[in-house]
Amino acid sequence: MSEYHLLINGTLVAGDNTMPVVNPANETLLATCPRASEAQLNAAVAAAKAAFPAWSATSIDERKRVVNAIADVIQANAAELAQLLTQEQGKPIGDATGEIYGTAAFFRYFTSLDLPIEVLDDSPGRRVEAHRKPLGVVGAIVPWNFPMILMAFKVPPALIAGNTIVLKPAPTTPLTTLRLGELIRDLLPAGVLNIITDANDLGAALTAHPDVRKVSFTGSTATGSKVMAGAAGLLKRITLELGGNDAGIVLDDVDPAVTAPKLFQSAFQNSGQVCIAMKRLYVHESIYDEMCEALAKIAEQTIVGDGLQQGTQLGPLQNKMQFERVQELLDDARQHGNVIAGGTTLDQPGYFIRPTIVRDITDGTRLVDEEQFGPVLPVIKYSDPEDAVARANASPWGLGGSVWSGDTERAYALAEKLEAGTVWINKHAELDPTLPFGGAKQSGIGTELGQEGLREFTQLKVINMAR
Repeated sequence: MSEYHLLINGTLVAGDNTMPVVNPANETLLATCPRASEAQLNAAVAAAKAAFPAWSATSIDERKRVVNAIADVIQANAAELAQLLTQEQGKPIGDATGEIYGTAAFFRYFTSLDLPIEVLDDSPGRRVEAHRKPLGVVGAIVPWNFPMILMAFKVPPALIAGNTIVLKPAPTTPLTTLRLGELIRDLLPAGVLNIITDANDLGAALTAHPDVRKVSFTGSTATGSKVMAGAAGLLKRITLELGGNDAGIVLDDVDPAVTAPKLFQSAFQNSGQVCIAMKRLYVHESIYDEMCEALAKIAEQTIVGDGLQQGTQLGPLQNKMQFERVQELLDDARQHGNVIAGGTTLDQPGYFIRPTIVRDITDGTRLVDEEQFGPVLPVIKYSDPEDAVARANASPWGLGGSVWSGDTERAYALAEKLEAGTVWINKHAELDPTLPFGGAKQSGIGTELGQEGLREFTQLKVINMAR
């Protein structure tokens, strides 16, 4: 069994405590992981604070060189990192490999950006410039569904902007992040990037730490509100990418046979454990039965199993708590709808639930109103597209949404009315590092990715000179 270490001030150290990491495909112990104490958290923040003056004073070209070098290391070790990611997270090895290469690509993308001085006014009486300055120490908190790619939403832009970082992966998926820290520690000056782990007990201390200037958090809305409260005392900068209950609206002019596979992928990628997965599907009554049948057929044919096994299409739920929550929602859904595919666990160890389609269900039930974050899709019948939009918008969340139609102008008219940070037409859950991403309503605050995502890690400073 491999040994893992925290990364604090450029040194690999044991945790003051340990914690188990379980393989969700078989419920066996994968590794004993270091667990940081609050004293080690404080040491990591102190190291990041001490490293900030020198790192922020380096040229942006030098910071880009380092970030590119990290991308090189990720790509060179992709096979090892993907194997470890599958073992701790559960996703199929092909998906894990894609996540690792995607992580390298996201790192490289941010090196293509700059933070130039912008001249706001250059008139005879004055010159006004807008500068983008680094903030200081950034606390980056990453969830368990995409441990690597979501880390790449935060670490490269923070580094390129000139900040230093304390990175905290989720307690159930810390290993790939710790291994990456070991691989890249010599590429960075000591203290620029620190990696600690916890058992969900250090988040409040990191968020409220007086030397942390910004917190970038991806996770649930409930935890995000706690992060916001913890940051409020010192008016820290925050970026929150939170939960979603994304709705897909299928109009009456689509071909169910053609569209169903795209809808299925949109809902069930990573066993539904995607913040922007389609979690509610509204289908016009004229094609409702045919669409339900097509989705059910795909669900029944999907291969569920250990992500390391050849042919596996969907892996397990990542942890026992989420496994039990999805089962609870399924039990409730059986009282209010008709399960036409899936709805069962596998008769073996592991947190497996077969992809499940629930029809004849509607708003006001838990499966429709709550974020399931698992392989269960409620399919809701509607007759009036305007009513479908109103029902989609009734949610307190607004991360993403989609409209599906053979007439893109018709779809566009509805997409404009959906209250969400991103609305797709004839696709769903597409993420591109060049495009800004953020949530509406209770799905988040701030923006990640794109030029706007880089600017989120900076302080705007205006210099106004008389002439």
